[in-house]
Amino acid sequence: MDTMRDRFISITSQLLDEEPRLAVVLADISADGFARARRTHPDRVINVGIREQLLVGAGAGMALTGMRPIVHTFASFLVERPFEQVKLDFGHQDVGGIMVSAAGSYDWPAGGFTHMAPGDIALLDTLDGWTVHVPGHPDEAEALLREAVGGDDRVYVRLSLQENREARPVGGGSEFSVVREGKRGTVIAVGPMLDNVLAATEGLDATVLYATTVRPFDTAGVRRAAGAALSADVVIVEPYLAGTSSAAAGEALMDLPHRVLGLGVGRAELRRYGQMEEHLAAHGLDPQGLRGRITGFLHP
Repeated sequence: MDTMRDRFISITSQLLDEEPRLAVVLADISADGFARARRTHPDRVINVGIREQLLVGAGAGMALTGMRPIVHTFASFLVERPFEQVKLDFGHQDVGGIMVSAAGSYDWPAGGFTHMAPGDIALLDTLDGWTVHVPGHPDEAEALLREAVGGDDRVYVRLSLQENREARPVGGGSEFSVVREGKRGTVIAVGPMLDNVLAATEGLDATVLYATTVRPFDTAGVRRAAGAALSADVVIVEPYLAGTSSAAAGEALMDLPHRVLGLGVGRAELRRYGQMEEHLAAHGLDPQGLRGRITGFLHP
């Protein structure tokens, strides 16, 4: 099966043939994958080299002319390094565009901490007007990308090598889908964390919600799930910085007695980079680690 990044390259190359206002701006990352598209559309597939601030600025400039730009590189180079350009060139100028990242929180540990971005969505949370998608499967990434290309808003699509075994229906809104129903609390699995969450909650009397669009946050869905349970206890399992969505969940439940546990990537830097699976285990995001923390919270 292809990866989310593979699917992004193939579908975007196809969409360039179909959508005359679509453009792609690269900063060397994935440039080889877009070689054919660049030969076919040299004016709409631009590689600026390792210049991430220019990457974002060029994309926003295209948006000012009425084009629909996709800007793409690793998450750490797309959100963190050129954050001022994201804030001003897209946000302050109030133009739309699509940022598509790769490498996630620790997809390529050998690249070191410079290539890791567990705080990308927390950083985007400081800005207004961004829709954030975190697909858990290449099919979901394709559906969310196609939907984003047809709009005019600001969209961030976070791709990862970690993925679930099966795709689920996505798109059409920010509603979280109900995967399993129970009475002893609610567990929200974001994107590629679903398989691990389902394994960790097997046999537990808890509702499991699946989220691929995390901004805007599905306040109504969380309220429904929490209101149907015996207590408004909510666990959010995210593949990025732990607690990123805890405030959003707390606001959704502010008029109810509630508890929220945010699980995700810890703040401590793991300097023995290892493999992605080892990072999952080290942050307690493997099924065994999740099981202990979820049960300890929902069934103290």
